[in-house]
Amino acid sequence: MARFRRRTCIILLLFILFICSIMMALKTLRPDRAGFGDPFGLGLLPELQQRTELLENKRSSLNRIQGDTVTQISNMHAAVVNTMKASMPPANKLEGELSSPNYNFHIFYYSWFGNPQFDGKYIHWNHPLLPHWDPKIANNYPKGRHNPPEDIAANFYPELGSYSSKDTSVIEAHMKQMLSASIGVIALSWYPPGMADENGEPTDDLVPIILDYASKYNLKVTFHIEPYKDRDDRSMYHNVKYIIDKYGAHPAFYRHKTSTGRSLPMFYVYDSYVTIPEIWANLLTVSGSQTIRNTPYDALFIALLVEERHKHDIHRSGFDGMYTYFATNGFSYGSSHHNWANLKAFCDSNNLMFIPSVGPGYIDTSIRPWNNHNTRNRVNGKYYETAFNAALLVRPEIISITSFNEWHEGTQIEKAIPKKTGQIVYLDYKPHKPNIYLELTQKWSEKYRKEKERWLM
Repeated sequence: MARFRRRTCIILLLFILFICSIMMALKTLRPDRAGFGDPFGLGLLPELQQRTELLENKRSSLNRIQGDTVTQISNMHAAVVNTMKASMPPANKLEGELSSPNYNFHIFYYSWFGNPQFDGKYIHWNHPLLPHWDPKIANNYPKGRHNPPEDIAANFYPELGSYSSKDTSVIEAHMKQMLSASIGVIALSWYPPGMADENGEPTDDLVPIILDYASKYNLKVTFHIEPYKDRDDRSMYHNVKYIIDKYGAHPAFYRHKTSTGRSLPMFYVYDSYVTIPEIWANLLTVSGSQTIRNTPYDALFIALLVEERHKHDIHRSGFDGMYTYFATNGFSYGSSHHNWANLKAFCDSNNLMFIPSVGPGYIDTSIRPWNNHNTRNRVNGKYYETAFNAALLVRPEIISITSFNEWHEGTQIEKAIPKKTGQIVYLDYKPHKPNIYLELTQKWSEKYRKEKERWLM
């Protein structure tokens, strides 16, 4: 009997050592030590759970054995189980519920979606297929519009379905998702009152509602001013005046504290390169004829950089910084990660902000069926993590994310679900959960915070 007890003890001790070795191995696999990798080791969690259950069963079967030795072993086992549980993030942390907003993480957000329940018709989900500019190529691809709700203008399918941006339950769900991802600032796509993109309808009336819900979750809202017909220095002056007069006093209105101690509104200006530098200089330089500088409407203006030559135009125009927007590494000079160090150096030497834009991937063949060559596979989150790693290497003051919900271009981090209908099979985030890109964003937000503390030391 004593021999049996000794053998049992030895086996159990070996088993515990085996579990400890597993724990040490898992610790070395944590992605915090790598530039990018399997997010959170999510694939390992079910296996760990099975082993924990096996250990519990083993323990209950040995409880019949009495004696001090068995008691000591049980205590050791409890310590091992507790260590395993401590090394795994709490369930609510996985959902990001304990996240706090990082106001240096800005995310591009679109409020242009509509459906019959809230808008009387589908808007944007029924986006037309855009023809190639070469008729010979265009003839090889389908034409027409998408037919929601089963056939939407996206390669992924939202967990919330073909929603309306007017639905307050959707707005609130979006705010919760952003907060769970530790995002602090919403860069809201904006057109002047009465204006919209060619496939949408005016959305300025939604701004107060978005601000209210953002405030509820301690998020801030800045404005991503879209291109519109005849946009120039004069119209932009009126746009900025309108936004600041109407929304500037709202607690969710974003202001950025500069190195001089001033807190200024910020405006991203999409397709800024379409307007010549001389026109922008009228608005953005102190001596400009339409200057906004040193007035109650002064702000930080961030231009879109696509080509390398744009950096000189941006400087001459009087902009305060540049962003890269596109989530396609290699598509443009600005969106190519290997150029970010040079752009950051240029900005540093010219007192400009450099705001790299990271994205989880890119696919727009639902609206541009001929554009396969610009698709960027998500690689189960690794593409996104690679972009974040490249951004952190240049030590930016702000990182922008393309996007929360630009579904047409497949850059969204909003929750998506697997879906198959008729001949259409939508892409999804498997083998991970619908919130995987929110989790990854939260992870890199925390990593950015820690890195920034070291930069400032």
